[in-house]
Amino acid sequence: MRLGLPALLCLLSALLRCEGAPPTCYSRALTLSKETMALLDKIHTFRLTKTCAEVLPTIFLDVHNSCITTKLRDLLYVVLNHPSQYCRERPRMVLLKRKIQNLYSIITRICYRDLVFFTDDCPAIDTGHSSPHYAEDRLQILQEER
Repeated sequence: MRLGLPALLCLLSALLRCEGAPPTCYSRALTLSKETMALLDKIHTFRLTKTCAEVLPTIFLDVHNSCITTKLRDLLYVVLNHPSQYCRERPRMVLLKRKIQNLYSIITRICYRDLVFFTDDCPAIDTGHSSPHYAEDRLQILQEER
């Protein structure tokens, strides 16, 4: 019985450390969009890349918004064709380019039709503020409540 308790504790600790399920397209796209946003924030605040960030458009990545593909494509174009060679060679800018390319590839090719877009609010990606769009039945309920 003494040998069983340590073995059971070892098994439970191993189970807690491992992931329950492999990453899905959705989870990978969500994680990569958060990493890209964090990297963009670092580029905007870091003193060596602050001047490089002046050319980058403001973007708030939301994998639930159908406009993300066009906005990512535009951002990738800006990063690839940055006017400064110095900025194109900065390690954080190179990493940003790779993350954007990976995210764009995941959304448009690898997970095509696996992701479900809940909104079609393009200004929300530019501003970060989503305006609610009510469906017709929800709008009718709101009008009847008045």
